[in-house]
Amino acid sequence: MSAIDIQAYLDTHLQLTQAIAGVEEAQLKWKENEAKWSITEVLSHLADHNIVVSFRIRDILADTKAQLPAFNQDLWVSGQHSNDGNASDILNAFWALLQYNGLLFGRLSEQDLDKTGINFKGETVRVRDIIQGFTKHVQHHLGQIDRIKAAYIAQGPSVTISTAKGGNAQ
Repeated sequence: MSAIDIQAYLDTHLQLTQAIAGVEEAQLKWKENEAKWSITEVLSHLADHNIVVSFRIRDILADTKAQLPAFNQDLWVSGQHSNDGNASDILNAFWALLQYNGLLFGRLSEQDLDKTGINFKGETVRVRDIIQGFTKHVQHHLGQIDRIKAAYIAQGPSVTISTAKGGNAQ
């Protein structure tokens, strides 16, 4: 077993599931304005981020020495019409990747966890830091989900749902 908190990584799914428990579809899709994400889009971003992190870790473990890729999170969210997705489906995919990665993390030695790569900013990053950074990243977005839920409630009963087509539906 490696000296990283694999359980904290795995627990991010439960935390996200609890954060949206009882939230209706309209609220999951609601956007305060076009420049901000809905809860569904936040979940999609986290699934995407987990895919990217998974690739980065595997690339470091393979000793490719390639610069780790960046991704434009806003373009990924909009380009795949994330707000048209289903939160439950997104969380299922997120959970599957967490489990798969958790198995990998459990096989890694301390030497593996200390392997490094160069991120898109030109900084040296270790595998262990990428894993811990992802877990912290989810915590940041849990706060974002709470803020979106509060903004939705503050809007009162006449909130509008922003659709992927750019229009608003009541």
